[in-house]
Amino acid sequence: MRRKLFGVILAVCIGWFQAEAGTAGFIKSPLSQMKLIEDSAELDCEVIGNPIPEVQWWFIEGEEPIETVTQLFDGAREDHVRINATYINHATSTLILTNLTLNDTGVYECRASNDPDRNDLRTPPKVKWIRSQANVIVFEHPVITTKPDVVNHQNQTSATLTCNLTNTSFIIKGHYWTHNGKTIDKSESTSDKAFIEHTIKKIDYHSAGLYTCVFRTEPEVNATIEVKVLPYVGAYKHSENANEKDKAVLICVSHGYPLPTDWSWYKLGKDESEKIPIVNGTSDKYEIKTTPNKTTLYVKDLDINEDMGMYQCQGTNEIGSASDQIQLRVRSQLAALWPFLGIVAEVIILITIIFIYEKRRKPDEINDDDDSGSAPL
Repeated sequence: MRRKLFGVILAVCIGWFQAEAGTAGFIKSPLSQMKLIEDSAELDCEVIGNPIPEVQWWFIEGEEPIETVTQLFDGAREDHVRINATYINHATSTLILTNLTLNDTGVYECRASNDPDRNDLRTPPKVKWIRSQANVIVFEHPVITTKPDVVNHQNQTSATLTCNLTNTSFIIKGHYWTHNGKTIDKSESTSDKAFIEHTIKKIDYHSAGLYTCVFRTEPEVNATIEVKVLPYVGAYKHSENANEKDKAVLICVSHGYPLPTDWSWYKLGKDESEKIPIVNGTSDKYEIKTTPNKTTLYVKDLDINEDMGMYQCQGTNEIGSASDQIQLRVRSQLAALWPFLGIVAEVIILITIIFIYEKRRKPDEINDDDDSGSAPL
């Protein structure tokens, strides 16, 4: 409700300002930010006026009297600068700085003007450019010591992860842990400790993944520890049924970290010790589609004698391999006809029995409806 009310008030103010005032004015100014190397920064600027003002971005480096001022445009600094601007009702402009370096530290200035002669260098503008500035400070990544660097499921069944922020120039206001980007319950703390730890009681495909320790500093700093396990491979359905001449679809999925980098399919023999590899594209019979967490085998033009049996899917990552099996049952094309023929046979037998019974009934079993001694109605 408050947001809607604020939007109505803002729209009324913008309309009133545009109707009554000719000069440009800021309704949103860029805010100063502190970032790490290789991070991204976004600065927003919104201006109203009648006519709608033009917005420019400038970079100021150094201090007076030796400061240098450079105008920024979309694609500058080897495409590390992006500018998104719209001029509907009022002017909005967003400056995006990507892959920050220490040289990006400085003052970024948003300028706006709606004077007709604002870009004519020969004529001094009647209304000067209005300006709003923000500082962007880029820091080097601090040193965070992690132990262990990588957790391998083959070597241990549980683990304790630790992070130590060795750069004491950062003021720590708290910390927390994340697992695959999601904050771990009860891991948040307001402690100013530079050494934190997290315990994994059981290492399996559920607990595997990327663990990140995050220190609440300005800006926030973090480090990541990998927990790797064998891939979990499971059949979507362990039994598939299909009709002869149709197409069968066999699916296997994988969980854990890291996901398989290679998938394989096999046709098993009668004793399941014989494995015949199925290679994608070798014939029109098979088609295999794979993603890191899923593989699908299409068996076309099914034959009841050749294609029925056990199939095995196998996923492999850098730790090792895991597999699962699917049984494919192929029904004859006449399979749907047999139940119908059975029903027809039962009906014929039933009619035959009734017919024979009626033929063999004795005459005295027939009711005599013409009996004159029957009682009156």
